[in-house]
Amino acid sequence: MRTPVDARGDGQDPDLPEPRRPPLSRASSYMPRRAIESFENLVALANHQERLRDARKIIWRDRGEPAVELEDLWECLEHAGRGGIRAGTVAFMLRAGLNVILASLRLGRVPKEMRYALIRHAIFGKDSFRFAAMLGSFVALYKFTLNALPVLLPQPSEPPPSPFEESEDESEPVTPNPVKRRVRFSLSAHAQEVWVRKRSHRWHAALAGALAGSLAVMFEKRSRRIAIAQQLFVRGLQGSYNAFTSKSGFHIPHGEALLFCICCTQIVHALFCRPDTLARSYEIWLSNASGASRQAIKMVRDMNSNGTFDVQDIDKILQRNDLIPANRTALLAAKALATGEPPDFGLYPPCNAIHPWVESCLSVPIPRLMTVFKWAFPIYGALHFLPMMLFKRRAFLSRPTHMLGKAGIGTIRSSAFLAAFVASFQSWVCLKHYIYEVLSSQKTFRLPKSIINFFVSKYSYALGGFLGALSLFIEERRRRGELAMYALPKAMESAWLTARGKGWVFRTGSAGEALLTAVAMGMVMNDPQHLSGLVRRILYQFIGPN
Repeated sequence: MRTPVDARGDGQDPDLPEPRRPPLSRASSYMPRRAIESFENLVALANHQERLRDARKIIWRDRGEPAVELEDLWECLEHAGRGGIRAGTVAFMLRAGLNVILASLRLGRVPKEMRYALIRHAIFGKDSFRFAAMLGSFVALYKFTLNALPVLLPQPSEPPPSPFEESEDESEPVTPNPVKRRVRFSLSAHAQEVWVRKRSHRWHAALAGALAGSLAVMFEKRSRRIAIAQQLFVRGLQGSYNAFTSKSGFHIPHGEALLFCICCTQIVHALFCRPDTLARSYEIWLSNASGASRQAIKMVRDMNSNGTFDVQDIDKILQRNDLIPANRTALLAAKALATGEPPDFGLYPPCNAIHPWVESCLSVPIPRLMTVFKWAFPIYGALHFLPMMLFKRRAFLSRPTHMLGKAGIGTIRSSAFLAAFVASFQSWVCLKHYIYEVLSSQKTFRLPKSIINFFVSKYSYALGGFLGALSLFIEERRRRGELAMYALPKAMESAWLTARGKGWVFRTGSAGEALLTAVAMGMVMNDPQHLSGLVRRILYQFIGPN
């Protein structure tokens, strides 16, 4: 007999007791609520991460940020205002942080009741607000001008060719030349160039940079405007030169070393002939690095300017504890000639006054080399080790031995560069006097008098600066350009002041700093992709793609 099938279709006998199902756990009744809570926590976490990303963008701009499309002047103004406020805030924090670090180094020498005022002034002093106003106004004016020009002056359907273009198809992004520009274009620079190609002429960026730079620099102190304008100007020259070489293929072998030699020629000439054309702090640093006494340097300057020297300078050198007897005798003889009737100062200061601790000029270079090396080693050690620990911490922690060795070798090379510069220049000062005496005593083969007198003229010191600057080849190649960029504004300022004193150039008056900054920022913003990587990153963090 077949077992009847239950209505439920389970094939069991209905007379048999129904098996009990396992009771539901109490914990399962809370599963929906926990799932909802977990989902809400994930949403809250996502919102928190989004807010953190938004807050981080205020401080640090991500690479490859797309350019903002703006259609009218109000959008341009709003976009420029946000950018200016962000740049001003970041600039204020940077300047205030630097001021606090510098102030903390002085806390030990400041009375306790004045320490709070010192920190407060470091954060909320005028310098912080001036710096913030300068960068904030520059970014706001640059962004508004750059984005408003395409709105006011729309491009024709076929814009003129631009040096940024690599393809005739306007819809395709710019493809950099794989040989010349691959190392120069970053994601941010690529985004900016795509926007520039589509929306604006090339001169828009130059005009915006010139206008914004000339107005923004006026927020800084007058004493700082010229330094800012000089640094921006040399960076603009660097970008323009790199753009020219990239386009034409023209290249000067060891151009950075040649530029450094030319700059040192002007700087050394100014140190011994026109010290008033150099910054006071820089002139003191050069005098200390030379190792010569202040009296000897003053004697050289007096001889170059009027052909005489102050006898009191010899008296001060005679009071030195390291003066040897032979040099004392020579200096007393030079003093007797200078105070005689008629006075005879000679054609150049005696070498005994330049190195009173040793008689022979041949004994000067090696001790001077070691002395300057020891003096420069801690200075360059800080310049090599501190940036590595601050900006390359990840690489330093992953490979500490390699990074420390690299910084140590860099410190040795930099110290050797400066020591070789000073030793070679001091050797040249003594050598040129010896060459003059040898050439003057020649009877059989005599050179023209103008050539012989050159070795005791003031221009012979400038030649010594050029020869000493050849020690730059001791430095690492990547640092040569930075050293040239460091020396260039000082040499240009000295040359300009010298030419102005001779009436060769015009006076710029109170508008000189603004005019120089306008030219500088016009060049910088015209070819930003040809600047150094550090400068490009700084510009992108403050300005962005547009």
